[in-house]
Amino acid sequence: MDSLGDKSRRLLDSKPVSPSLFAHFVLRTAQREAMRDWYCTVLGAHKVFENDYISFITYDDEHHRVAFVSAPDFKRPADADRNLSHMAYTFADLGQLLSTYKRLKAEGIAPYRPINHGPTVSLYYKDPDGNGVELQVDAFRTKKEAADYFHTDPFRQNPIGVPFDPDRMVADYEAGVPEVELLRRP
Repeated sequence: MDSLGDKSRRLLDSKPVSPSLFAHFVLRTAQREAMRDWYCTVLGAHKVFENDYISFITYDDEHHRVAFVSAPDFKRPADADRNLSHMAYTFADLGQLLSTYKRLKAEGIAPYRPINHGPTVSLYYKDPDGNGVELQVDAFRTKKEAADYFHTDPFRQNPIGVPFDPDRMVADYEAGVPEVELLRRP
């Protein structure tokens, strides 16, 4: 009998278990449609379900990744009053990140902060409610190499990173400059 129909006892232990997946987040907003449209544009997502109260979107096989709840009296907090700095999304490679940058720029969506952190190259955007959204690409081939970078002197001296010009990076990428050079933190 499988575990769903098994009536035998199963003892649970108290060892910590990490989640297997980050599923979704939900934003309250007074401008649900604008927020839904912005996230669909930025993430290449599509609407899964919507009514007068809530919208669900996804960009992959997860049933929903972001939801937007109508809150007509929602007051956009000042940046200094926000608890959440930003949400981050990783792209498979630098070409995908830069293509997304070009597509969003053509739509009038520009990053407010392009920065090479060392472990990642990142573009920070603000959604219509002012929430931060980071689009990034890992700067190393493996997660271990990226994690090891946190223990280097350059990172200890400057854990935030170095600003870069995304238009220049696009031009260099399209001119054939190797990705490894473009990803390297100056």
